[in-house]
Amino acid sequence: MNENVVVVFPSLYSLNKIDYLVSSISMILKTMKLGFSKIRKNGSVIIVEADDPVFASSAIASLFGIEKIAIAKEVENSFNSIVTTIVTVGANLLLRGERFFVKVDGTGTEYVPKDVELAATSALIEKTVNFQTKPGTESSYDKIIYTYITKSQAYVCVFIDKGAGGIPNKSQNQKVLCCIYDELSVIACLQTLKMGFDVKILVCYSNESELLNTVKMLNQILPKLLQTNVELHFCKLDMKSTGRSILLKTAIITAILVSFAKRIRIDRISLAISPLIFPAWFIEYNAMRVFQKGIIPWFPLSGIDNSIFDTANEIGLEKHVSKIVNLCKIKFKKDLPKDKINKISLISLRDIKTITITLGPKNIHDIIDSLKSNH
Repeated sequence: MNENVVVVFPSLYSLNKIDYLVSSISMILKTMKLGFSKIRKNGSVIIVEADDPVFASSAIASLFGIEKIAIAKEVENSFNSIVTTIVTVGANLLLRGERFFVKVDGTGTEYVPKDVELAATSALIEKTVNFQTKPGTESSYDKIIYTYITKSQAYVCVFIDKGAGGIPNKSQNQKVLCCIYDELSVIACLQTLKMGFDVKILVCYSNESELLNTVKMLNQILPKLLQTNVELHFCKLDMKSTGRSILLKTAIITAILVSFAKRIRIDRISLAISPLIFPAWFIEYNAMRVFQKGIIPWFPLSGIDNSIFDTANEIGLEKHVSKIVNLCKIKFKKDLPKDKINKISLISLRDIKTITITLGPKNIHDIIDSLKSNH
């Protein structure tokens, strides 16, 4: 029986999409060249027998569709075996004076999880008496020793971490075109991935400096596409005549997305327009424009409030949070010059470049160099 395994706990919304999650786990481990002997389902959890559980768990944790992930010792579903393993793991994890909490979930055969919690807590107190450790409570502890029980095995966690939530990559079986052009749009693309769509990416920029900054942000989410070779589309905007109007730029990008989606035969586009930031009339304008062209608009930022900043931090955009905050301070005027929207979008669509890169440590340089050689 394997002792050290990676245990993946699917999110609530992924329980009917376990096979997609297994596929995603296999794909990311192969992409990152991390060895594993087997990926198997055990009840409602997924067990990964990895050559290096630490690196494997770190890679898997970046996937969507996961509530939490752990490195655990796998033992048979036997009351004595589980209690003994909890005590051994706890004794190795606890430092002097720390408070611990034993938490057991799942289903026993001839006992209930609470029986294991009480027995293991008592034995652990006795085992660590010289370290002056004390039992804590569910709301107050220094370390938690978590165990999950299935019909045949139990998993005593040495390490446990929070997952990214959402549902597995491509589990919707639908393609969506996303546009990345600023901080908010990167988060919108990430949220679209989190919804289980197969995301295709168009990058819009106005100048070389903006291109570099946008590609740096894009690089944070490229690994989440779960592709070794990624096709990317780039569109340079002529924004000199638009001034600094956020609404005008966003409306132009919507027009470009609609036309380009039809060109590459994608029926859905993702719009980085939050109702908590933009006025209702503007959201409705964009939605109607998309529907009129026979495309379905998705608004992945609908309903996302302050958690938008947590998402930004998760993907390394801490330095860019202030720009999102500044967006929230703008008082928008109801003024959209439709002639400019049509003119600029049509001009921009004439020169869309498409490149394919192999993901690696030099993604940013590879993208910039490919665009130059494609010019």
